[in-house]
Amino acid sequence: MNCFSRPNIACWLTAAFFLSGIPGGGAVHAENGVTDSEIIFGQTAAFEGPAATLGKDMRDGILAAFDEVNQKGGIKGRKLILKSYDDGYNPDRAIENVNRLIERDKIFALIGGVGTPTAKAVQPLTTEKNIPFIGPFTGAAFLRQSDLKNVVNIRASYEQETEAWIEHLTKDLGISRVAVFYQDDSFGRAGLKGVNDALKRRNMDLVAEGKYMRNTTAVKRALLSIREGRPQAVAMIGAYKASAKFIQLARSLDLDVIFLNISFVGTKALSGELRGEDKGVYVTQVVPSPEDAALPIVAAYQKAMEAHDPTVERGFVSLEGYIAGRLVATVLEQLEGAPSRTNFLNQINRQKEFELGGLGLFFGPGDNQGSDKVFLTEILPSGQVKSIDRLAK
Repeated sequence: MNCFSRPNIACWLTAAFFLSGIPGGGAVHAENGVTDSEIIFGQTAAFEGPAATLGKDMRDGILAAFDEVNQKGGIKGRKLILKSYDDGYNPDRAIENVNRLIERDKIFALIGGVGTPTAKAVQPLTTEKNIPFIGPFTGAAFLRQSDLKNVVNIRASYEQETEAWIEHLTKDLGISRVAVFYQDDSFGRAGLKGVNDALKRRNMDLVAEGKYMRNTTAVKRALLSIREGRPQAVAMIGAYKASAKFIQLARSLDLDVIFLNISFVGTKALSGELRGEDKGVYVTQVVPSPEDAALPIVAAYQKAMEAHDPTVERGFVSLEGYIAGRLVATVLEQLEGAPSRTNFLNQINRQKEFELGGLGLFFGPGDNQGSDKVFLTEILPSGQVKSIDRLAK
């Protein structure tokens, strides 16, 4: 075929094919969410309603990490962008948001979602399209299944937190009568299972349980059920407003127990709701103290948060968001050429260990959870949070 002497449609198509691979010569296929100047991430989380503080704190932490990277020129010239939408801690709205992020905003990855019910709703959408699902703010077991290769968990699981609860209660204080207060959905039931399993390993059973509906603070019936069991401690798997209401009502009825809260509660938010009624209130954490500046990752977090927004109070949740953002930046820096979802996920499995300023995250084939660490904290009557090694009588 002589295209110089006899131009025809075949010649034009051939020319277009070759030009498409030349810079400036036509469209070059790139991964969704990746341009010459940006890498776009999406987030669906609660920014209104009874879990709003958690969503806002996760977003602030991620943005602080992204701002830190962008101020240094981005990832090989590409700025990290976060598009966030409010789901009100509602699974249906979370699905709508993720479809919007995938189809309209063309995101590269999803990051920093908040909650087990919402994660359960959107995870299948991300897995089907091999979209990285990074740092969800939940310790639910289903996200840790070995076949979920697109999910990148950072935090310890709820099973590990609930095991730590029962270990401390039995060894530190010799407590044998434990009740559970939980949110009546996939989140609460995951924690309930963890407590039951930890008790069974010690030949113990719950003395009582009480539940409430998600996105409400209707906890009185749960409290009355639990009080009948005469517990020494109440294991709590709930959102901060409902958990605070439960503790306040329990105090008003002179229920003298220890309250152990799961990390999802949000320590800063819980303390704010309690307003000084904090005696005997403990929270397990899955990241170090946000005030421990001796740890390089925390010192960097404090500096990044100050630069991002000096009016935002530091806390465990925003630190978790910051760590998720730092992991993303670390992985992207190590990729050759334009980032793709596949090589991003492969890099995590290939490298396996990521050292982030004194905090180690460990991944590998069949292991999509970076950290197994669980820390214990006490909320003081002043509202301050104290890191502790054991429960004291």
